[in-house]
Amino acid sequence: MDTSEHQAVRLEGVSVVRDGTALLDDVSWEVGPGERWALLGPNGSGKTTLLRVVSAGLWPTSGTVEILGERLGRVDMRELRKRITVVSASVGRNLRPAQAAGEVVLTGRHAALETWWHEYTDEDRQRAAGLLADAGFGGPVFAARAFGLLSEGERQQVLLARALMGNPELILMDEPAAGLDLGARERLLGRLAELAADPSVPPMILVTHHLEEIPPGVTHAALLRGGRLVAAGEIDSVLTDASVSSAFGVDVSVERRDGRWAARAR
Repeated sequence: MDTSEHQAVRLEGVSVVRDGTALLDDVSWEVGPGERWALLGPNGSGKTTLLRVVSAGLWPTSGTVEILGERLGRVDMRELRKRITVVSASVGRNLRPAQAAGEVVLTGRHAALETWWHEYTDEDRQRAAGLLADAGFGGPVFAARAFGLLSEGERQQVLLARALMGNPELILMDEPAAGLDLGARERLLGRLAELAADPSVPPMILVTHHLEEIPPGVTHAALLRGGRLVAAGEIDSVLTDASVSSAFGVDVSVERRDGRWAARAR
C-alpha cells in the first residue's frame, strides 16, 4: 500500500490499563510521512508501552490506533507488523550469539531469527553487505564475526542494519544508545543522523531518556509523564526548559548547539 497519503501513526484517545493502573492515559498523537520523532520521558512514563502499541504489538484498552493507514481491529496485525521494524535490546537477545554479523543483517529481509528459515538471493547478500559498509563495518572479516562477540556499539549497528534490510515503512528504536560508551554512542548517532537526512528512509521514532541521545535531523519530539503526553510537536517548540522540566519533574535548562541537545539541572 502507498502510505504517502496517510499519517504513519494516528492515535486517538488511547489508553492502556493493567491491574487498575493506566500505563497510557488518553494519548492522542500523530506521526506524519517523513517525520523523525524523539519520544522522551522518565522511567515508567509509558514510552515502551506506547512503542508497543505503535508496533502493533499491544492492543490498547481503549481508543483508536491507525498505523500506516490501517486501523487496528480491521487489519491482520501479523501482516501489518511485517511493514514495521523495531530496533531494541530484546531483539538482540533473541538472536543466536554464534550467528555471524552478516547473517544477522540478512535475517532482517524476512524479519526472521535464522537465515535457514528462508532462501536469499545474491542481491539480498549484497544489500546486507552494503548496509554494514554504510555503518562503517564493511568487509568479510567483520561480517563473519559472531554476533555475541561484538561490542555493544557494534551490535546496535548490526541491529540497525538488520532493521533496514527489510525495507520497512516505519522504523521504531527503543533506546538504541543505552549502555554505549562515548565513542560507540557518537558513531551510532552519526549513523542515525545520516538516516534522518535521507528522504528515502521512512518515518522514524526514537525512544530515549536523554536529550543528549537525540541525533541531528530529528524533526519532532514528544514528552511523556505518567502515561500522558506533556507536549508533542516540532522539536524546537517541545524541548523547552518548561516542558522538559515538567516531564522529568526537575528544574532543568535546555540548550541546543550544532544540532545537538543537552539538559542540565538548574
